[in-house]
Amino acid sequence: MPAASAKKTHFKKIQNFKADYTLAEFTQYESERTGMRVTVCDRKGPKVQGYFALATEIHDDSGAPHTLEHLCFMGSRSYPYKGVLDRLATRSYSNTNAWTATDHTAYTLDTAGWEGFAQILPVYLDHVILPTLTDEGCYTEVHHIDGEGQDAGVVYSEMQGVQNNQGELMDLRARRLLYPEGVGFRYETGGMMEQLRVLTAQRIRDFHREMYQPKNLRLVLIGEVDHVQLIDILDDFEESIMDAIPPPDAPFKRPWVEPKQPQALQETIIDTVEFPEDDESMGEIMIAFFGPPCLDMISGAAMDVLLSYLSDSTVSVLVNTLVEKENATSGIYTQVDNRPDTVIWFSLSSVATEKLEEVEKRFFEILKLTSSQPLDMPYLKDCLHRFKRRVMFHTESSNEVFADPIIEDHLFGNRDGSDLYASLANLKLYEDLEEWTDEQWRIFMGHWLSHAHHISILGKPSASLSKKLKVDEKARVKAQQEKLGEDGLKELAKKLEHAKEENDKPMPKEVLEQFEIPGTDSIHFFETITARSGYASNLDIPVNEIQRIIDKDAGSQNFFIHFEHIPTNFVHFSLVLNTQKVPLKLKPLLSVFLANFFGTPINRDGETVEFEKVVTELEQDTVSFQIETGANIGNSELLRIKFVVEPQKYQTMIKWLELMLLHGHFDEERLRTTITKMLADIPDEKRSGNDMLYAVDSMIHYDPKSSNRAQNTLVKALYLKRILYGLKVHPRLIIVQMHELRKSLLNSSNMRALVVADVRKLPYPPASSFNPFVSAIQEIPVLNPIDSRADVLSIAGRNPGQLNFIVPMPTIDSSFLLATTKGPNSYTHPDLPALMVATAYLDAVEGPLWTSVRGTGLAYGTGFSRGIDTGLLRFRVYRSPDAWKAYSTARSVVEDFISGKREFEKHALEGAISSIVVEFVDEQPTMSSAATVSFVNNVIKGVGKGYSEEMLRKVREVGEAEIKRVLTEVVLPVFLPGKADVVVTAASIMEEGLEKNFAEAGFRPQVKPLSFFQDAYGLEPLEGEEEEPESEEDDDDDSEGSDSDEETADAE
Repeated sequence: MPAASAKKTHFKKIQNFKADYTLAEFTQYESERTGMRVTVCDRKGPKVQGYFALATEIHDDSGAPHTLEHLCFMGSRSYPYKGVLDRLATRSYSNTNAWTATDHTAYTLDTAGWEGFAQILPVYLDHVILPTLTDEGCYTEVHHIDGEGQDAGVVYSEMQGVQNNQGELMDLRARRLLYPEGVGFRYETGGMMEQLRVLTAQRIRDFHREMYQPKNLRLVLIGEVDHVQLIDILDDFEESIMDAIPPPDAPFKRPWVEPKQPQALQETIIDTVEFPEDDESMGEIMIAFFGPPCLDMISGAAMDVLLSYLSDSTVSVLVNTLVEKENATSGIYTQVDNRPDTVIWFSLSSVATEKLEEVEKRFFEILKLTSSQPLDMPYLKDCLHRFKRRVMFHTESSNEVFADPIIEDHLFGNRDGSDLYASLANLKLYEDLEEWTDEQWRIFMGHWLSHAHHISILGKPSASLSKKLKVDEKARVKAQQEKLGEDGLKELAKKLEHAKEENDKPMPKEVLEQFEIPGTDSIHFFETITARSGYASNLDIPVNEIQRIIDKDAGSQNFFIHFEHIPTNFVHFSLVLNTQKVPLKLKPLLSVFLANFFGTPINRDGETVEFEKVVTELEQDTVSFQIETGANIGNSELLRIKFVVEPQKYQTMIKWLELMLLHGHFDEERLRTTITKMLADIPDEKRSGNDMLYAVDSMIHYDPKSSNRAQNTLVKALYLKRILYGLKVHPRLIIVQMHELRKSLLNSSNMRALVVADVRKLPYPPASSFNPFVSAIQEIPVLNPIDSRADVLSIAGRNPGQLNFIVPMPTIDSSFLLATTKGPNSYTHPDLPALMVATAYLDAVEGPLWTSVRGTGLAYGTGFSRGIDTGLLRFRVYRSPDAWKAYSTARSVVEDFISGKREFEKHALEGAISSIVVEFVDEQPTMSSAATVSFVNNVIKGVGKGYSEEMLRKVREVGEAEIKRVLTEVVLPVFLPGKADVVVTAASIMEEGLEKNFAEAGFRPQVKPLSFFQDAYGLEPLEGEEEEPESEEDDDDDSEGSDSDEETADAE
């Protein structure tokens, strides 16, 4: 790091303070020359994260804020070439991104180490403050009409995919009712499609000049930052822009703070919004209140606690009544939007359409009843304590958690830094709330919620609207084509080609050559210390201080415990279970087992403890508890039970593990409630084109014995209906099956435990504390291997190349594609290093696929992914106006590299290798994530601790000849008939064109509704059970069908 600079700086330090509840130090600076502001949060770790936030306010639906966010990446005054920023980022171990919210735009820079961050920072800021904003960039990136008369453009495609979905329609209607004309929160800053079609580049330039001034910019840096070098960089950057920005002393109206804001609601409004959906059985409810001012910190903290009391868990009053007892909705979710006056949102999911009005009315009956009588003060205090514990936990386990309050301070806080200090320095607010009385809480609740005016939006599904939108869009496009005529379309095609040529002007190699690839010395990985007990000792026995502590503790030899020692204030525990031994006929019940696990009565000391008391005690004793598949640790065939507790609750946690896993009571009523909720969610799950893409893919590429497939929405849609009816007529049979399923999981050979903790400070024996639990389960002296995902592939999954399904969906306006072929099937496969470099090269931001597909408006994104444990390689197209065009264009790019028509660029290859470094860093940005990676590598993948370093050595040795070989032998097959399976979900209007194009290319497309892929696992309808007819145009799957764990995304 450079020595302190002697030159005078224009940046003054406003304040510096340390948080007293976590390891974080905050320093705030302000430029006396331009007004630019900087906040640095110093934290240890391998990553430096930057957020460059501007308050952005607009009073129309043009989409200027959103389109500007995209166009800033297209070049700047000092670097007038599309892609220079992202190509430099790739070389500098960095990722760039951005988002547009209603009240601000934020540009992000995630870098491995300070050196790369410092190198790219001034280049990035040049793109933000002085972007080129050309007509040609606007034409391709925002909106254009192609030579066939179809609307396209990156932003247009993005908004096309969301504008008519249920959440967007309801949210926009609510904001229209909350805010009057002239208040920026009323408008759709992403842009409405009809306005994007007429938005001009000049309108975007005007918005940029108005809002993108240094005095309206806050830089947020989190990580290991060299402050002296940072200020030097910013001083030099300011010097370079002074001639091109508005005069710093010119009048400037601060967005959101100086303009008028709405008054309190004068009346309650209940409105109905229809959304397109063929399945009209389930709707949604959205309720909005104005809350306390965002700078009223104590009221904000009180609202957080109150919302937890009302709806955070199955024992919270709203959830317990409306979800658990009355089955009126499948879930209640809350969100607080921090604005000058906060907005409190409640969302009620999966409400029977005919009961929307009734359930909305019941919601307020419960709120008013709750505030009219004494609150459960012990439980409210539990909520307060748990919320404080979670704040402390999240600040330890995430760096991103600091970004939002700093950005919100920039938008609404006092510029002297006092509000920032109040929000981040300490947690004294929660101590103050300890003193609140029942009366204070009920007055607060009555004022802001139960007796406040509000907006209620009833979201009603409409099959007729779905059909109307399709007919109208088809007619609009046809009229557009006829108006343009053949000559007009030819001219538009030429205009598009010209714009592409202008955007893609070659970048002189000297532009990138001036930036060296940074060293890796500033990338400081977290060091964890591994120790093992029981079965885990068979891997190998580490030699270190922590292992010696474990060796002195007499833990069971028949129980696998993997310890990772880190400096932490919490214990992060996981119990991983194989599912291979679960009988095939019971595997679809795994989804019920998971959903019911922490919401069921238990048998304790010979007595039944009702589930409300169970959940209340769990919340008192833990920071968090959950059960899930093993997707997040790389194997979705597994189950994973997770607890986070304070160290003094270590043995209490182990007792809870035993009680929930061994003594959970399969109660008929609780099972019925659980399954009813799951079924209510299925129509909503089937509305996502992307989720259904992965759901269908899972159904065709995995065998029924796959536990992950068995939990797919397309299984649940049939199976759970029949199980629910079975509970009605033969409840004992279903309960016996649940017991049989649990028994198949319960033996020591099936389990692996992970304990991440400061082992030295554990107040109880780390290993032998598990002995009572081990004694309670079946001890088997042989450890079963980890379940293999390759073993549960279907015939198609083992030999892809014969299937091509097109699935029309009425709920989406775009298309999604997933292609699958064979790939490397081992973490030591000789093709893997070259494949990693090849796909990183192709997938790079502003790389070959980005410029050819996203850059031309053919899709919002594309990407390769590797399923090493399944031996599959995949390519996906995300949110495209024509998935076939995007797919075939990507194929052409690969073929051009193989033939030599395209040459590999030296700097881009260096960047590809740098991006692989980032891939490994991104897996372990915090202490706890580094510990989990160590466990996954050692236990799940079996590759050992040094795997990342060895793989990085190998990828650095990859040459162009190897890359061409894997492109030919491994990558190209994902585009070839006979080699690849292809699944497409698409708007119904696209069905005919997709089928024609795939057939002409040599595929054998089959058009099938989602219902075609459903599977009841042999469970036939019982006599008297009503079978609902399946729509020929409905269906979708949830995230459980996404199989995201199988793939390591090279880039998106």
